[in-house]
Amino acid sequence: MSDALRALSARGEIAVIGLGASGAAVARLLARAGARVYASDAGTGEGVARTAEALSAEGIVAEAGRHDLERIAASGCVVASPGVPPTAPPLATARAHGVPIVSEIEVALRALPGVPYIGITGTNGKTTVTAMIAHLLRALGHETVEAGNIGTPLSAVALEGTRPAWVVIELSSFQLHDTPSVAPTVAVLTNLAPDHLDRYATLEEYYADKDRLFANATGASLRVVNADDAEVMRRTARVPGVARRFSLSDARCDAAYDAAHQQLVLAGAPLLERHLLPLLGAHNVANALAALLAVWNACPGDQNAAGRAKLAAGLMSFHAIKHRLEPVGEVGGVLWVNDSKATNIGAAKVALEGMTRPTVLLLGGRHKGERYTAMLDAVRAHAKVVLAYGEAAPLIEADLGPHVPVERFGSSFGQVIDRARALAVPGDVILLAPACSSYDMFKNYEDRGATFRRLALQPIVAP
Repeated sequence: MSDALRALSARGEIAVIGLGASGAAVARLLARAGARVYASDAGTGEGVARTAEALSAEGIVAEAGRHDLERIAASGCVVASPGVPPTAPPLATARAHGVPIVSEIEVALRALPGVPYIGITGTNGKTTVTAMIAHLLRALGHETVEAGNIGTPLSAVALEGTRPAWVVIELSSFQLHDTPSVAPTVAVLTNLAPDHLDRYATLEEYYADKDRLFANATGASLRVVNADDAEVMRRTARVPGVARRFSLSDARCDAAYDAAHQQLVLAGAPLLERHLLPLLGAHNVANALAALLAVWNACPGDQNAAGRAKLAAGLMSFHAIKHRLEPVGEVGGVLWVNDSKATNIGAAKVALEGMTRPTVLLLGGRHKGERYTAMLDAVRAHAKVVLAYGEAAPLIEADLGPHVPVERFGSSFGQVIDRARALAVPGDVILLAPACSSYDMFKNYEDRGATFRRLALQPIVAP
């Protein structure tokens, strides 16, 4: 185990807050390094209880349903899971007693010293870009794993004991907040838009956490940034190192989309025709350009004709990730598209703008703080009707109802699906792009997307 991880363990008992996948993995990683670990979760669900029992069986002190605040106050360090808000009692207790707080990502990075990694953050597109970068690296023949916010904890990678050639890490703002040593081989910032205003007091606080991706940048650092996003360019203008830019409109950029010839262009030369990229929406062209640019610059040994051919083939073999503009089927001439991961207004707006057919838009869930009028132009241009549901339905109706057709529902997702099916005609799209979190009606966005898929494809019984 690395000296950095041993030094962390030498502080005393380490408190791990949260017993989800990342909490369980980092508790095991720390225990393997010889640390004394106390892991806890306020949740009382069956999954949390099972995890606590499994950790206890491995000799790790773990409890579900409560946090021992006195024990946390006396710990040498606290490891916070990304889903735990800074105001949660265990984190507030740690801060009050001067106990340092780090993320699971921070611990895992200390366990993987010297491993090259590409770090990706941004408001939207992170997961797709992360998966695409990993896919392209593998297309070039490099052993690669993806981890972080994409689903696999980085600590789980460290526990494997093998060192991949590359690690591709999706980094949320929550994870970056407590990861002081982050210093990617290549840093990628996809875009910036308002989000998580239910957790951050101000938009500036949210953006500042995104900025942490570049906190340790040097003159030798390499970053990939979105030239079409003014906020991205403003905030990264003074970051040390070399900037590589991608754009959907500016041919001068290092990777760009040539709309006139409908081609993706890399390093000044055409790479792939647009119709060969099997993803919906202009934003996925931007995601592909970001991924190409990251891999091209991470692997200078592949900057040749053979490498370009492999990258083009890699893009053609990449398919939509579940719950991210995922076509789930066409029934009776109506295409059903699952973008459950569009949990903020910016993502929902981009999804809607990618539709080329009249659209029945499913919008709703738990409100995240931004006005829905921000997507009004996109709704006017692409949606024939908005079906508003869940806790946010009254707010959606108030913001959009005076301007476009809106039908309001409660918390029966089945009723929403039934109404969407009744309204759609052959040639239409039914798009789930909620612009809200899922926690008022579902376990998570995956549960919401899976329910959408199941209801969309279930046989219709004739009356």
